[in-house]
Amino acid sequence: MTTREEGWTLLCEWTKTDALRKHARAVELVMRAAAVRYGGGEQDVEQFGLAGLLHDADYEAWPEEHPRRIVAWLEARGERELAHAISAHYTKWGVSYESALDKALLACDELTGFVGACALVRPGGIATLEPRSVIKKLKDKGFAAKVEREEVHAGVQLLGVELAQHIEFVIQALQPHAQELGLAGAGGGAA
Repeated sequence: MTTREEGWTLLCEWTKTDALRKHARAVELVMRAAAVRYGGGEQDVEQFGLAGLLHDADYEAWPEEHPRRIVAWLEARGERELAHAISAHYTKWGVSYESALDKALLACDELTGFVGACALVRPGGIATLEPRSVIKKLKDKGFAAKVEREEVHAGVQLLGVELAQHIEFVIQALQPHAQELGLAGAGGGAA
Protein backbone atom coordinates (compact mmCIF):
# COMPACT_ATOMS: atom_id res chain seq x y z
CA MET A 1 0.00 0.00 0.00
CA THR A 2 1.12 3.51 -0.77
CA THR A 3 2.25 5.21 2.43
CA ARG A 4 1.06 8.58 3.63
CA GLU A 5 4.64 9.88 3.24
CA GLU A 6 4.72 8.78 -0.43
CA GLY A 7 1.34 10.43 -0.98
CA TRP A 8 2.45 13.69 0.63
CA THR A 9 5.67 13.73 -1.41
CA LEU A 10 3.71 13.29 -4.63
CA LEU A 11 1.17 15.92 -3.63
CA CYS A 12 3.95 18.43 -2.91
CA GLU A 13 5.69 17.60 -6.19
CA TRP A 14 2.52 18.15 -8.25
CA THR A 15 0.84 20.85 -6.12
CA LYS A 16 2.78 24.01 -5.36
CA THR A 17 0.11 26.26 -3.81
CA ASP A 18 -0.48 26.27 -0.09
CA ALA A 19 -4.26 26.61 -0.55
CA LEU A 20 -4.64 23.38 -2.53
CA ARG A 21 -2.26 21.54 -0.19
CA LYS A 22 -4.35 22.68 2.78
CA HIS A 23 -7.50 21.52 1.02
CA ALA A 24 -5.90 18.11 0.45
CA ARG A 25 -4.84 17.95 4.10
CA ALA A 26 -8.30 18.99 5.30
CA VAL A 27 -10.01 16.33 3.17
CA GLU A 28 -7.45 13.80 4.41
CA LEU A 29 -8.35 14.59 8.02
CA VAL A 30 -12.09 14.41 7.39
CA MET A 31 -11.68 11.16 5.46
CA ARG A 32 -9.67 9.62 8.30
CA ALA A 33 -12.63 10.36 10.59
CA ALA A 34 -15.03 9.10 7.91
CA ALA A 35 -13.25 5.75 7.87
CA VAL A 36 -14.31 5.19 11.44
CA ARG A 37 -17.83 6.57 11.01
CA TYR A 38 -18.78 5.40 7.50
CA GLY A 39 -16.14 2.83 6.58
CA GLY A 40 -14.92 -0.37 8.09
CA GLY A 41 -13.35 1.27 11.10
CA GLU A 42 -9.75 1.74 12.17
CA GLN A 43 -8.39 -0.63 9.50
CA ASP A 44 -9.66 1.78 6.80
CA VAL A 45 -8.15 4.98 8.23
CA GLU A 46 -4.97 4.99 6.14
CA GLN A 47 -6.73 4.22 2.86
CA PHE A 48 -9.49 6.78 3.45
CA GLY A 49 -6.86 9.35 4.44
CA LEU A 50 -4.85 8.72 1.27
CA ALA A 51 -7.95 9.14 -0.87
CA GLY A 52 -8.55 12.52 0.74
CA LEU A 53 -4.92 13.56 0.45
CA LEU A 54 -4.54 12.57 -3.20
CA HIS A 55 -7.97 13.21 -4.72
CA ASP A 56 -6.92 16.51 -6.35
CA ALA A 57 -3.16 15.87 -6.54
CA ASP A 58 -3.00 16.42 -10.30
CA TYR A 59 -5.48 19.31 -10.45
CA GLU A 60 -3.05 22.21 -10.22
CA ALA A 61 -0.44 20.91 -12.67
CA TRP A 62 -2.85 19.37 -15.20
CA PRO A 63 -6.36 20.79 -14.65
CA GLU A 64 -7.56 19.70 -18.08
CA GLU A 65 -6.50 16.11 -17.35
CA HIS A 66 -7.74 15.89 -13.75
CA PRO A 67 -7.99 13.24 -12.32
CA ARG A 68 -6.40 11.07 -15.03
CA ARG A 69 -2.80 11.53 -13.81
CA ILE A 70 -3.43 10.62 -10.18
CA VAL A 71 -5.70 7.72 -11.16
CA ALA A 72 -3.00 6.35 -13.51
CA TRP A 73 -0.33 6.79 -10.81
CA LEU A 74 -2.44 4.85 -8.30
CA GLU A 75 -3.35 2.11 -10.79
CA ALA A 76 0.33 1.65 -11.68
CA ARG A 77 0.95 1.01 -7.96
CA GLY A 78 -1.88 -1.52 -7.73
CA GLU A 79 -4.10 0.84 -5.74
CA ARG A 80 -7.32 0.00 -7.56
CA GLU A 81 -9.71 0.96 -4.74
CA LEU A 82 -8.09 4.36 -4.32
CA ALA A 83 -8.05 4.91 -8.08
CA HIS A 84 -11.73 3.99 -8.30
CA ALA A 85 -12.73 6.32 -5.45
CA ILE A 86 -10.83 9.23 -7.00
CA SER A 87 -12.37 8.46 -10.40
CA ALA A 88 -15.84 8.41 -8.81
CA HIS A 89 -15.29 11.71 -6.99
CA TYR A 90 -14.95 13.35 -10.42
CA THR A 91 -18.67 13.14 -11.16
CA LYS A 92 -18.29 14.08 -14.83
CA TRP A 93 -16.88 10.59 -15.47
CA GLY A 94 -20.03 8.90 -14.21
CA VAL A 95 -18.12 6.21 -12.30
CA SER A 96 -20.35 4.21 -9.92
CA TYR A 97 -20.11 4.51 -6.15
CA GLU A 98 -19.47 0.97 -4.99
CA SER A 99 -17.71 1.19 -1.66
CA ALA A 100 -17.87 3.20 1.53
CA LEU A 101 -14.62 4.81 0.38
CA ASP A 102 -16.19 5.98 -2.90
CA LYS A 103 -19.24 7.41 -1.13
CA ALA A 104 -17.31 9.07 1.67
CA LEU A 105 -14.92 10.84 -0.71
CA LEU A 106 -17.81 12.34 -2.65
CA ALA A 107 -19.58 13.31 0.58
CA CYS A 108 -16.50 14.85 2.19
CA ASP A 109 -14.56 16.61 -0.59
CA GLU A 110 -16.74 19.55 -1.62
CA LEU A 111 -18.30 19.92 1.82
CA THR A 112 -14.89 20.09 3.51
CA GLY A 113 -13.88 22.93 1.19
CA PHE A 114 -17.18 24.69 1.78
CA VAL A 115 -16.99 24.35 5.56
CA GLY A 116 -13.47 25.80 5.39
CA ALA A 117 -14.74 28.77 3.36
CA CYS A 118 -17.48 29.33 5.95
CA ALA A 119 -14.93 29.23 8.78
CA LEU A 120 -12.72 31.79 7.03
CA VAL A 121 -15.42 34.49 7.15
CA ARG A 122 -16.15 34.05 10.86
CA PRO A 123 -14.15 35.90 13.54
CA GLY A 124 -14.16 32.72 15.65
CA GLY A 125 -13.23 30.54 12.70
CA ILE A 126 -14.22 26.90 12.80
CA ALA A 127 -14.50 26.90 16.61
CA THR A 128 -17.79 28.83 16.44
CA LEU A 129 -19.14 27.43 13.17
CA GLU A 130 -22.50 25.67 13.36
CA PRO A 131 -24.27 23.49 10.79
CA ARG A 132 -27.17 25.95 10.41
CA SER A 133 -24.73 28.67 9.30
CA VAL A 134 -23.22 26.32 6.71
CA ILE A 135 -26.67 25.34 5.43
CA LYS A 136 -27.60 29.02 5.09
CA LYS A 137 -24.41 29.70 3.12
CA LEU A 138 -25.06 26.66 0.89
CA LYS A 139 -28.25 28.38 -0.29
CA ASP A 140 -26.25 31.50 -1.27
CA LYS A 141 -24.99 30.57 -4.75
CA GLY A 142 -22.62 33.54 -4.74
CA PHE A 143 -20.72 32.31 -1.68
CA ALA A 144 -17.89 29.90 -2.56
CA ALA A 145 -19.49 29.72 -6.00
CA LYS A 146 -17.10 27.04 -7.31
CA VAL A 147 -18.31 24.49 -4.77
CA GLU A 148 -20.53 21.91 -6.46
CA ARG A 149 -23.59 21.98 -4.24
CA GLU A 150 -25.12 19.06 -6.13
CA GLU A 151 -22.15 16.93 -5.06
CA VAL A 152 -22.63 17.95 -1.43
CA HIS A 153 -26.26 16.80 -1.54
CA ALA A 154 -25.50 13.66 -3.57
CA GLY A 155 -22.79 12.66 -1.09
CA VAL A 156 -25.01 12.85 1.98
CA GLN A 157 -27.70 10.96 0.12
CA LEU A 158 -25.23 8.18 -0.75
CA LEU A 159 -24.19 7.94 2.91
CA GLY A 160 -27.82 7.96 4.05
CA VAL A 161 -27.31 10.78 6.55
CA GLU A 162 -28.91 14.16 7.13
CA LEU A 163 -27.08 17.19 5.74
CA ALA A 164 -26.85 18.95 9.12
CA GLN A 165 -25.52 15.78 10.75
CA HIS A 166 -22.78 15.40 8.11
CA ILE A 167 -21.86 19.08 8.32
CA GLU A 168 -21.46 18.72 12.08
CA PHE A 169 -19.25 15.66 11.51
CA VAL A 170 -17.01 17.63 9.08
CA ILE A 171 -16.76 20.60 11.46
CA GLN A 172 -15.80 18.33 14.36
CA ALA A 173 -13.18 16.53 12.26
CA LEU A 174 -11.57 19.86 11.30
CA GLN A 175 -11.74 21.71 14.64
CA PRO A 176 -8.70 20.06 16.29
CA HIS A 177 -6.62 21.09 13.25
CA ALA A 178 -7.80 24.71 13.00
CA GLN A 179 -4.34 26.23 13.37
CA GLU A 180 -2.67 23.95 10.83
CA LEU A 181 -5.41 24.53 8.27
CA GLY A 182 -5.70 28.29 8.80
CA LEU A 183 -9.26 28.00 10.09
CA ALA A 184 -8.78 29.33 13.62
CA GLY A 185 -10.24 32.77 12.86
CA ALA A 186 -9.14 36.12 14.22
CA GLY A 187 -8.93 34.78 17.77
CA GLY A 188 -6.42 32.14 16.64
CA GLY A 189 -7.68 29.46 18.98
CA ALA A 190 -8.87 25.98 18.24
CA ALA A 191 -12.09 24.43 19.50
